[in-house]
Amino acid sequence: MRNKLFLAISFILMTVFAQAQDKFFTKSGKINFYSVAPLEDIEAKHKSAVAVLDTKNGTLQFSALIKGFEFENEEMQQHFNEDYMESDKFPKSEFKGQVVNNAAVNYQKPGTYPIQVKGALTIRGVTKEVQTPGTIKVDGDGVKAAATFNVQVADYNIKIPSLVKDKVAKTVKITVDTKLDPLN
Repeated sequence: MRNKLFLAISFILMTVFAQAQDKFFTKSGKINFYSVAPLEDIEAKHKSAVAVLDTKNGTLQFSALIKGFEFENEEMQQHFNEDYMESDKFPKSEFKGQVVNNAAVNYQKPGTYPIQVKGALTIRGVTKEVQTPGTIKVDGDGVKAAATFNVQVADYNIKIPSLVKDKVAKTVKITVDTKLDPLN
């Protein structure tokens, strides 16, 4: 009788633990953007993006406050927030999507898995469908997700003043690289 009770309790605890492992989360996701232009390259880093991955169905969400992007040049950061992104009016960007080939990722087995991510990217209140390749790395430390998006500035109604149109690229590379821990 004790053995059966012990097995039943063990099974319930393992089930609860396994279900808790279905969702992974971070508040310290890294998002970088890089813009190559003839006169000046522009780079910014964000270290506090929020992300959630549901391994059961492949749902993936990222959210980042625009003012969280840091530039080496303080003046660039000011222009970015005030002139280009209007971060007081549009305080965050977000991605809501899916790991398209989620069934190909074995979240129980360490390894690096190629993925396709598809979803809605919202910047400055404009939402566009995007799709890109990426990777999910599973190890004893959690889950790491990485992907790169190439974004057309004009697609998100980001206006570039004619005075600096040659300094700012029309396409910006956005790189996401983050470690997610089990959501408890």
